Amino acid sequence: MSFDLVIKNGRIVDGCGNPWLRQDLGIKRGKIEKIGEIAEGTAHRTIDGAGLVVAPGFIDIHSHDDVVFFEDPLNKAKLQQGVTTVVNGNCGVSVAPVNTETIPFLNQYTAEIQMELDFTKWRSFAEFLDRLEQIPIGMNVANLVGHGALRIAVMGFDSRRPTAGELAEMKNLLAGSMEEGAFGMSTGLIYPPGAYSETEELVELSKVVSRYGGLYATHMRDEGDLEPQAIEEALRIGREANVPVEISHHKISNKANWGKSIETLARIKRARADGIDVTVDAYPYTAGSATLTALFPPWVYAGGEQRLVERLKDRETRREIKKYIEERTDWQNFVKGVEGWQSIVISAAWHHPEYEGKSLLEISKELSKDPYEALFDLAADEGAKCMMVIFLLDEEDVERIVCDPGVAVITDAVPHTQAGKPHPRGFGTYPKVLGRYVREKGLMTMEEAIRKMTSLPAQRFNLKTKGLLREGFDADITIFDPKTIIDRATYQDPRVKPSGIEYVIVNGAIVLSGNEFTEERPGRVIRRT
Repeated sequence: MSFDLVIKNGRIVDGCGNPWLRQDLGIKRGKIEKIGEIAEGTAHRTIDGAGLVVAPGFIDIHSHDDVVFFEDPLNKAKLQQGVTTVVNGNCGVSVAPVNTETIPFLNQYTAEIQMELDFTKWRSFAEFLDRLEQIPIGMNVANLVGHGALRIAVMGFDSRRPTAGELAEMKNLLAGSMEEGAFGMSTGLIYPPGAYSETEELVELSKVVSRYGGLYATHMRDEGDLEPQAIEEALRIGREANVPVEISHHKISNKANWGKSIETLARIKRARADGIDVTVDAYPYTAGSATLTALFPPWVYAGGEQRLVERLKDRETRREIKKYIEERTDWQNFVKGVEGWQSIVISAAWHHPEYEGKSLLEISKELSKDPYEALFDLAADEGAKCMMVIFLLDEEDVERIVCDPGVAVITDAVPHTQAGKPHPRGFGTYPKVLGRYVREKGLMTMEEAIRKMTSLPAQRFNLKTKGLLREGFDADITIFDPKTIIDRATYQDPRVKPSGIEYVIVNGAIVLSGNEFTEERPGRVIRRT
């Protein structure tokens, strides 16, 4: 028997959590043909895996790389981490379906993942996937349809419940997207227009997802003071719509809540014991990232970006917004949840790049302004395009959540092609878990960490031939040095690539070898079937 590629002498960690085995692995026509002893001279190319770990390619089920492939077909930042498959369309944000009449709203809504996208090139979910398939890409891509995109297509940024006709139209758009290959629906319930929806609307839409065997992935309505209620809402949607629930980037925000991950994880486990199909994903960092406008109560964004800017320029409305932030806790109030303005750092500013990497406290001092006034002025100048990194989590909670057996590892990263200083999770998530949590801190075994990066997310999204090293499975493989793998990206210098990833193989083709990318682009657009 001859192979296209053989990996010899490596420590095979197959993705199921069992201890590693020293075996050879043979690849033919993009598939794993054989695992076991393979004779010399039976392959066109051989990789010596001595001292290295051979694992399934990592699967990032919470990504925002929807359009990165139009600019970087390889998606280099993810490949350098060992990622071979991404799932996009998270947090309610997707770039399809498109209503040509509401494109300006969709442009504003998706500003964190794109700057100059031409939305006239597709309308349906299928047409968007077709455009992706025209690009030879370096990794595999699956997509969710965003609830925000559905709402914008039908209602723009209206802050109200949909009429019966509008809900029916959203359900039709969602059904069409599911038929065209979407894996489910995502929500971003702290961001307008998702924040304007009621639970009943989400249940009705999720019933459509359930009918097609899809998944409901949710950035919940609150991850701080009202997180218990937000979890209950997610569980209610799963129960009433009979749909699997994925709680996205689970975290415990606001210092007053730190330590409550013990309770939230226990609640999720009880829900599973009661028969609700709910799972969780998380990233290994104490800072989150979002648009700067997420600091404002949702009503400030009603009507879209233009109305937001108008409100921020009005002195009386500024006073009203400040009062709302200072006095109200019935929403995801980030400003009151952090330790101070120094915890909010500008990561990307289209018109003010000089502020990138600086906190709102530093900026306010430079301008001799009250921090609120600095925030209002910056947001009015930038609109939806300003991004922040916000420090609001405790390391003990982060470690507890990431290491929980039912939690998949994800990046939640915006495209690395965006300007400024994006969150380092887009450049170091998987090496950080393997280098710091596994090797340095011993918080879990290497085999367990790899399971949470491979077979767990593959099972969740029904990626039937991915996530395990098994004969007949897709040859998506990451080979790394367990002694040197580590993240090197920081908040001030986030674009530094990690160490220790030696090879990345996608559908049988070597895409990364050492520090060099090859000319191969074997990735595929995966449609739910």
